Amino acid sequence: MKIERLSSDKIRIFLTFDDLTERGIQKEDMWREIPKVHELFSEMMEQAYSELGFDATGPLAVEVFALPAQGMVVIVTRGKMTHSDSQDSLLDEEEDIYEMEVTLEQSDMISYVFHDFEELLRMAKVIQPLVTEGGTLYSYQNKWILQLDPAGMDEKDSNYQAIIAILSEFGDAASVTRAVLEEYGKVVIEYNAVQTLNAHFK
Repeated sequence: MKIERLSSDKIRIFLTFDDLTERGIQKEDMWREIPKVHELFSEMMEQAYSELGFDATGPLAVEVFALPAQGMVVIVTRGKMTHSDSQDSLLDEEEDIYEMEVTLEQSDMISYVFHDFEELLRMAKVIQPLVTEGGTLYSYQNKWILQLDPAGMDEKDSNYQAIIAILSEFGDAASVTRAVLEEYGKVVIEYNAVQTLNAHFK
């Protein structure tokens, strides 16, 4: 479990599937109100407080993004309730500490962020034999985001696992959706991003 502060009132938590498995939680369970998910959320908030001093009392908006093969990204915003198509309070017990609304999204795209262009290029060279086509590169908030469409890839396939391992070595799993990137980011390479990077930067 990795926790980082995005702003004074917002944190991002990255959960790997191993984090979930260790706690006896399946990916689909994040969509259900069960005690194990309540315990996980409490654990995340305790860790956020001990590591970052993030106080999770009061209303919280929680966005959960399921990412293929990578795990879950949970974004918690304090002091804001979003009245969109959200599930009601995840923790609806009498001794409820958290007042929160949960929004769940599932992305089919493999999405990784690179903070440094050199790291992006190094990744492209290593991953080239595995990714023969596809991939879109975006510039967003002074970072580089590569999105790959996993269509046709099998999550249990060794190539697929190798692609995820290489991306994780050089970058971080990104929770930004394509819609956000298209609206607020800039398309740098629209098609075949990995091959294009390798062709232009040798």
